[in-house]
Amino acid sequence: MTANFLDHIKAIEDHRVVGMITYPLDEVLLTTLVGLLCRAEDFDEIELLGQEQLGWLRQFLPFKEGIPQAQTFRKIFRLLDPQALERAFSSWVAGLQERISGVVAIDGKTLRGSKHDGGGKGALHLVSAYAHEAGLVIGQRAVDAKSNEITAIPELLDLLVLTGAIVTIDAMGTQKDIAAKIRERKADYVLALKGNQGTLHDDVKDFFDDPALSGECPAHTDTHLGHGRIEERVCRVAKARSWLTERHPDWADLTTIAWVSATRTDKKTGETSTETRFYISSLPPDPAAIAAACRSHWSIENNLHWQLDVTFREDDCRTRKDHAPLNFAIIRRAALNILKRDPTKMSLKRKRLKAALNPDFRGKLLAC
Repeated sequence: MTANFLDHIKAIEDHRVVGMITYPLDEVLLTTLVGLLCRAEDFDEIELLGQEQLGWLRQFLPFKEGIPQAQTFRKIFRLLDPQALERAFSSWVAGLQERISGVVAIDGKTLRGSKHDGGGKGALHLVSAYAHEAGLVIGQRAVDAKSNEITAIPELLDLLVLTGAIVTIDAMGTQKDIAAKIRERKADYVLALKGNQGTLHDDVKDFFDDPALSGECPAHTDTHLGHGRIEERVCRVAKARSWLTERHPDWADLTTIAWVSATRTDKKTGETSTETRFYISSLPPDPAAIAAACRSHWSIENNLHWQLDVTFREDDCRTRKDHAPLNFAIIRRAALNILKRDPTKMSLKRKRLKAALNPDFRGKLLAC
């Protein structure tokens, strides 16, 4: 299986009426992908870039009728089956699975520009899986609202090759069925606990609140400097006692409970704040490993969601109708993966500028 996304674009079935197709689907998708790699942010800019780079694009596909107008892009993206595009994305990522290991963080993000009214109703909410070590999006599922993430996560897990990985999810996704699904996919889990898990959260909190019990737990401490503050994180872990598993027998392979305390100190003002979180895990009670997994989870915010908003200006995108927001979001994440796979030492923003200016670099990206 090739890892070239262009090959998988070509394999997507076009359900439009044969004989009435002016612009082939693979040409439309390729133009969109190249546009996103080259700093275009909407279909009008993609049309313009495609027109200016038509000669270059013809080395990949015929483009007999040239580049469609922006309105044609919008219509095609509104009608395109997002499941077909998602299958192509997943097939492409499957060719990269040999490079994917370690923590896979799962979290949701609302595309604010896709909302249908001033109250934010109808905005697309996308649950993504992000491989921390590889720095790649490996799958996504759309839901109607953040509250529906619980139903989307198992569907997303079924798409992924997770053998040997560590799946991390915030408290909303800490559900018995999700833990069981992760173990079924031959992966381990580190799941955050909050009040939504009621007695389980309370039992874990009571355990670590007991000085006699928590004092015996192995601990790991690390310190990080950055963003004008010093952060010290302490992780204590304990093997799940028999009384805990007896009280909560439906949690698949519940092995470890963890307490993580993060103290942040502002370097200028000296002000400090402390946040404490609790976790459950199928991993052995190794505080360094649990601490690393918990910290790696936040890469989905810092390295995925932040990049989509700042580098690709995703929240400013006003694509809203039918399937267009989801299809455009999938291509956007493919572009992000391609840029991250390129080893050139520069920011993603500068890579996009270089791709717009340098056809050789642009071709190198498409070969990723």
